Amino acid sequence: MAQIFHRSTNTISKVSIFGALLVAALTVWLLLEFNRSSYITLAGVAREQSVPFSHKHHVNGLGIDCRYCHTNAEETSFAGMPSTHTCMTCHSQIWKDSPMLEAVRESYRTDQSLEWIRVHDLPGFVYFDHSIHLHKGIGCVTCHGRVDQMPLVWKENSLDMEWCLDCHRQPERFVRPREHVFSPDWQTQENQLELGQRLVDEYDIKASVDCNVCHR
Repeated sequence: MAQIFHRSTNTISKVSIFGALLVAALTVWLLLEFNRSSYITLAGVAREQSVPFSHKHHVNGLGIDCRYCHTNAEETSFAGMPSTHTCMTCHSQIWKDSPMLEAVRESYRTDQSLEWIRVHDLPGFVYFDHSIHLHKGIGCVTCHGRVDQMPLVWKENSLDMEWCLDCHRQPERFVRPREHVFSPDWQTQENQLELGQRLVDEYDIKASVDCNVCHR
């Protein structure tokens, strides 16, 4: 009986199957990389606000502590945003006629809150508690980056699940003494793993990776 298919058909079939699998794997890899890119995560992208508030000026220049504005960070899950009254504590006397701060004065006069664009905005299905992380020795800059160097705030890290799990799996790499939690210039120590493990034990850190820790 005559051969129906040419001998090259077997080779073409194998190459086609291998090529299809390679294209599928490449497509998945590209989608994962795209999902991690700053285009999606907005990491490293400074956000324009209704008032050009500079953390670099207020924190690094004037030495204002994080807790002066973010008053709830140590006690609740939400760090809190300062009211216009907090801003006007200084700006009723300093730069009180600056056109740049007219939105702040208008907010104060009308008792209408300023509209801020959230930079570190987690999905609604993710639970995050600022207070527990601070009490366990995780510094502000671990998640937020060196905000004291940011004229306009940007997201330093992706804040995706992969990034969070990296810390929960090895908290000793990131934990610091509690007295340095609010210190933006505290540096990772040469003996960080040794120090971190001691603090993990001292602070009784149980950084679970169970789904229900964050997805409640």
